[in-house]
Amino acid sequence: MPNVTRGDRMAGLVSYLVGGGRHNEHTEPHLVAGDHALMAWYDDAELSGENAKAIARHLDRPRTAMGVDVKGGHVWHASLSLRAEEGIRTDQEWAVIAEDFVSAMGFDDNDGTKAPCRWVAIRHGLSQAGNDHVHIAVNLVREDGTKASTHLDYQRAQNAARALEVKYGLEQLESTKGERATRGYSPAEQARVEERSALMAQRKYEQHAARIGGEQPEWHRLDPKERQARITAEVRLNAPRNDLARSVRAAAGASENEAEFVRRLRRSGVLVRPRFAEGTTDVITGYSVASRPANGERPIWYGGGQMGRDLTLPRLREGWPDTAAGATDAAAEWQAAKRGRRPVAPGREMREPDPELWQRHTEEVARLREQLRAVALDDRDTWSTVARQTAGAFAAWSNAVEETPGDLAEASDALAKSAQTYRRPVKPQRAGRVAMSGATMLLASVARGGQGTAAQLALLRQLMNLSQAVYDAAKAAGEARQAANVATAVRERVMNVRRQLEATPAAASTSTTTATAPKVDRSAIVDASVQEALDKMQRAEENRSKTTGSPVPPRVDPARPRTATKPGADRGPER
Repeated sequence: MPNVTRGDRMAGLVSYLVGGGRHNEHTEPHLVAGDHALMAWYDDAELSGENAKAIARHLDRPRTAMGVDVKGGHVWHASLSLRAEEGIRTDQEWAVIAEDFVSAMGFDDNDGTKAPCRWVAIRHGLSQAGNDHVHIAVNLVREDGTKASTHLDYQRAQNAARALEVKYGLEQLESTKGERATRGYSPAEQARVEERSALMAQRKYEQHAARIGGEQPEWHRLDPKERQARITAEVRLNAPRNDLARSVRAAAGASENEAEFVRRLRRSGVLVRPRFAEGTTDVITGYSVASRPANGERPIWYGGGQMGRDLTLPRLREGWPDTAAGATDAAAEWQAAKRGRRPVAPGREMREPDPELWQRHTEEVARLREQLRAVALDDRDTWSTVARQTAGAFAAWSNAVEETPGDLAEASDALAKSAQTYRRPVKPQRAGRVAMSGATMLLASVARGGQGTAAQLALLRQLMNLSQAVYDAAKAAGEARQAANVATAVRERVMNVRRQLEATPAAASTSTTTATAPKVDRSAIVDASVQEALDKMQRAEENRSKTTGSPVPPRVDPARPRTATKPGADRGPER
């Protein structure tokens, strides 16, 4: 996975890469690749701060000598990372990967047509998550003073990474082939979660100390390891954004129309506010939600698209009736939510469901599973809709019975990943919407009563069948990681819930079987952009084998100042 950033301080970047890192995770920083002159000066010995300054001066020389400014910064930085499960590569393997990546990006001599950029690849141990990686720093000012192109560099870096996966037999990124991806966490958002978790851990400790009495050490006097352990226990990267996403999925899955969706969200304790079209007060184009903050804190708002690609308002509306009366009712509920008023017209979310509905909706879900047998496994639109609805059912059940996110929540999150496609379905599929809406509505009311565990077990079995269908579709599409994710995070977790409902100890259950994670299919589906990156790598490799780079850096002449010259004998005023 390439992570690309830009800046204008080469010395600051190289010093950071050679230093200890934000959490002292950098160990034995050393070079693995770079331009010929740089690699002739340094071997694989551990780099020092003085080395970092010298390397930065070498890389910066063309820009400083030529006096060239680059909009957005002349320092181009990318980190290439492998998952921890893929193991650790050698320096030699990372060296050829880095050289191929630089060639694919066009930062080399571009088949001899341009002057090369100066660059370096630094390796400094594993990341905090245990991922093997390498950092590449490039000066965008070439050695002749021209600028390297950064047009669509993010997309080109992704294409280069896909080409590297093909060339070196690495695990291929499934989201590109499956055209789906979940939203990641930015460093700023993770820092915000950690800060809030630290405050929460301190508050809980102080409340506990006041409750038990006695002489308890103050928070700041605790042993640092114990204090960090308490903070770590509070850090859940699925909060608050993923917790909110489950609330939204549960409300959407249980609602028959948009107005009921707004009311169910508010009933679950979520803060809701609409986004109106410019110049209107009744045309809603989007929404934001937030968890109710503690006293003295401000709510953190997330738009539907920030929580999941399948949770934008246009996608949610695909499953609801599109009528003028429904739009009017929804606008009224959105207005009430914005102003903090009571719901305009409370509906079935306020009523206790009839216990007889359990059998009817269970049979409807079973019929839906039979209908899906006729759906092609490569019909991405239909299967993403089924995954979203099934994830909503598990989310509603989790919100009803789990005080903190547990097995049902994890099952919902795993299925939701199959629903987050890049684009909206071309032909929205509403098959099964009524069945899943009724089932989700029942599961949302489990905590308020029902027909007992027997009815819940019957519905659970049908939801497991739907999860199995989603697994089969992912496996058939060659999405090995997502199939394995559904197999472990859904089937095993749901089996835990089943054992709890049956009141059978987990250790006594010997008949439980889980789907075997399929082997990763290394056969590549290479598009034109990835093939172009592969061709660049191949040409650069052939050129490197023909020529030997000079250990002496090319002469970089400083830019001459522009001065006015007087006309001479051979230069008249007419010139």
